Amino acid sequence: QVQLVESGGGLVQPGGSLRLSCAASGFTFSSYAMKWYRQAPGKEREWVAAISSSGRSTTYADSVKGRFTISRDNAKITLYLQMDNVKPEDTAVYYCSAPGVRMKDYWGQGTQVTVSS
Repeated sequence: QVQLVESGGGLVQPGGSLRLSCAASGFTFSSYAMKWYRQAPGKEREWVAAISSSGRSTTYADSVKGRFTISRDNAKITLYLQMDNVKPEDTAVYYCSAPGVRMKDYWGQGTQVTVSS
């Protein structure tokens, strides 16, 4: 059974930092690219960042490029999103995703990030 469990969300001030984690289980984590998405209130879910199965290749949405860093530890079967210099518009529920695992896309339950002073 594929499971993705996000953690690390919370309240952070503008300009601050936060690190999200996504613990994976039930599939061969090191064989799959992984992604982070987010959904702000009243908006559609949007892609944030992606990382290759090895971790050597990463891509980012323009809105977070230069501020967020996606990474993974295949030994710990965990995906990360380091969020630096956060802005109020980064407020959203953040989801990790495992696309294409056994022909399906899997999602975690999400973790809330609120950027406010």
